[in-house]
Amino acid sequence: MKIVLAYSGGLDTSVILAWIQEKYQAEIVAFCANIGQGEELHGLRAKALKTGAQKLYVDDLREEFARDFIFPMIQAGAIYENQYFLGTSIARPLIAKRMVEIARAEKAQAVGHGATGKGNDQVRFELTVAALAPDLQIIAPWRDASFRAEFPGRTEMIRYCEQRRIPVQVSAKKPYSTDRNLLHISYEAGILEDPWLDASAPAHKGMYKLSASPEDAPVRPEYVTLDFEQGNCVAVNGRQRTPLGVMEILNRLGGRHGIGRVDLVENRFVGMKSRGVYETPGGAILHFAHRQMETLTMDREVMHLRDSLVPRYSELVYYGFWFAPERLALQALVAESQKNVTGTVRLKLYKGNIINAGRKSPVSLYNPHIATMEADPTQAYNQDDATGFIRLQGLRLRVAAQVHGRKPKR
Repeated sequence: MKIVLAYSGGLDTSVILAWIQEKYQAEIVAFCANIGQGEELHGLRAKALKTGAQKLYVDDLREEFARDFIFPMIQAGAIYENQYFLGTSIARPLIAKRMVEIARAEKAQAVGHGATGKGNDQVRFELTVAALAPDLQIIAPWRDASFRAEFPGRTEMIRYCEQRRIPVQVSAKKPYSTDRNLLHISYEAGILEDPWLDASAPAHKGMYKLSASPEDAPVRPEYVTLDFEQGNCVAVNGRQRTPLGVMEILNRLGGRHGIGRVDLVENRFVGMKSRGVYETPGGAILHFAHRQMETLTMDREVMHLRDSLVPRYSELVYYGFWFAPERLALQALVAESQKNVTGTVRLKLYKGNIINAGRKSPVSLYNPHIATMEADPTQAYNQDDATGFIRLQGLRLRVAAQVHGRKPKR
């Protein structure tokens, strides 16, 4: 049997690699997607082979991640439960898609992952496989009772690695877990399971990797311009950039000014609440700037229709339905809505804040001559027309008041 395993080199996936090899007497092809983890990828190949993998793929998917996953999601204005920029959620379908491609190339019969049975990632990985390769078997050790019995905690996992000389750098006590990619870094579990804990306190300053604390950010604001074409950012400060380049420069700028920190209690797909802390510096800037561009260029009814679908779209991403037909259908609507979202946004970054400092567009729907409080030289709007407009809008309210005898409360 040959199994393609999602592998990070951390404690969990190192144990899982060795464990499933022993249990299934399988050939393990390990796979790690480079989606912006940075230094976390160093030394991974030697570690995987020493742990028991026959082969390791480390594929640079950063450009694809930015172009085909992050940018379409930004176009949709997606943000889960009005707070979470979906950094982990949007990465999983890309990882699983590449695992399926490797499984086909290697003629593997199964794919495996180390996602916990309590979390969202197991759903995201497996729904992607169901959509793209339903014939592949899924190996999910954390849902195997024998695995959980053997590894009830980190102490047993560390001992297992020591006995088998598996190279992992970990201690029995870890204050939180992390997940990093081009869009964000997340922190959860451990000390963060107490929702009363102040993760922004000076005592936890060392936790953050992508951003300065707002208190330590520069005392002077920094201005940045973003150019958009059909809803996608194509240049930063006048310089043309690929989607990957946009994310990299915005992450640096946002991180310097303490942008994009979010601390929330979210609702997992499996039914429980979970506390997470996130850093999304570039994504926060891009999301804000994109909205500013839309306000100038997007038809009202199209905007309101798209906005009404944002919660549903965000849920589809969060729950793992990226390759589901309903998400693809929504994306087609989003793409249509973005055809005229073109122009330039200027922002001011200052101590954790993103402040609009101007926007312009060659296809702006804003007409200062019509909107002015002064005399309208275009004669496009006759204020007298508002009388009939308001009277018609109020008709049902007047009828209801007459029928039900409503009186204003004192």
